[in-house]
Amino acid sequence: MKIAELHQIFLSCKTVSTDTRTLPKDSLFFCLKGENFNGNTFAKKALEQGASYVVYDDEEYTPEHENAILVEDSLASLQALAQFHRKQFDIPVIGLTGSNGKTTSKELIKSVLEQNFEVVATKGNLNNHIGVPLSLLNIKKSTEIVLIEMGANHLKEIAFLAQLAAPTMGYITNFGKAHLEGFGSLEGVIKGKSELYDYLKENKGTAIVNGDDQKQIQQSDGLNRYIFSFAKNAQNHLSNTVNEAGYCTVKTGDTTITSQLTGTYNFDNINAAVSIGKYFKIPLSKIQRGIAAYYPSNNRSQWIKTTKNNILLDAYNANPTSMSAAIKSFINVDAKAKLIILGDMLELGQYAQSEHQAIVDTIKESNIQDTILVGPLFGSTNAEGFKCFDNTESVKKHLAKQAIQDHTILIKGSRGIALEQLLDLL
Repeated sequence: MKIAELHQIFLSCKTVSTDTRTLPKDSLFFCLKGENFNGNTFAKKALEQGASYVVYDDEEYTPEHENAILVEDSLASLQALAQFHRKQFDIPVIGLTGSNGKTTSKELIKSVLEQNFEVVATKGNLNNHIGVPLSLLNIKKSTEIVLIEMGANHLKEIAFLAQLAAPTMGYITNFGKAHLEGFGSLEGVIKGKSELYDYLKENKGTAIVNGDDQKQIQQSDGLNRYIFSFAKNAQNHLSNTVNEAGYCTVKTGDTTITSQLTGTYNFDNINAAVSIGKYFKIPLSKIQRGIAAYYPSNNRSQWIKTTKNNILLDAYNANPTSMSAAIKSFINVDAKAKLIILGDMLELGQYAQSEHQAIVDTIKESNIQDTILVGPLFGSTNAEGFKCFDNTESVKKHLAKQAIQDHTILIKGSRGIALEQLLDLL
């Protein structure tokens, strides 16, 4: 079946789905395969649950139904459909990637843009080869701006996602030590993330660039750029402070914009959202409203006050760059008793040992009174004086016996360590 024909079928359906557990009626269902599952086994069930059409690629599971569409590769068909659908719209599409802060930046930008426009944006962190197509297929005739988050842990992935999304604008949050196992080195990270710039250069797009990040300036050279910076002579001059309540603010001209985010590492995320709002000529009063409306959730830089302690939960993910920034920001938090609980940083390959030791050394040089390290990678460092545990379950047993009270606590680690499980004991 030709993509144009599949697109007409898609337009006759209410939505697209890949999961029978959350399948809306009148959907176009794609049977996708992974290492541990085969969506083709659910083809018949999807139709029984009310899917209008099913796209499958394994004849062994052919459902006896006139609306079952056999293709060579269901995933490739989903991606081609999304690419075809995207091309039907002549509207701004913002591609967003980077090592740290992608989802926070995306949510802030979305909140600002929604003050003036109808926006389609990546939901959660569905930013891969499946999530990006699903996001693109949410574009409707009434959509005015699209915001697509792009994640990657290998070279050529951003290039592929950019071909699908065809962004007219792009923003790279930063280049950091994330997914070093896949990218091979920091240089590999820079090359991989800069594939977004490469696409914009080839297609005469515009880059939103942090002018205080020299690597971004260097990599975006030759592009049409809208630059924000602390420099007073900048195209878009911004300044940042932390207010008395501990929240990050940004000042542009005579206007102060206050967020519900803490941690100086969030300055760039907020600045980018404000800058994109200004680029699209959204009034500052609406930009203020958009920034103030975003509240962090899903274990991302959340301040949580329990009956016992005040906790900064940042346990969604971690890499050396984000962890170092979080620790340095936490050092400046005004509190009598501080505790840091850190979980292993995963996917670092040959750099794992040295990067975990560097984090330990950073803490040793700080004024932090107490530290708990969780995971075998931190356990293999020279962490004399720190409490080290093999896993989160071991920490839970420790905390059940030794209660912690009246502390300000930073909790940060990779998703696989699941440090949010400690909340009930803190």
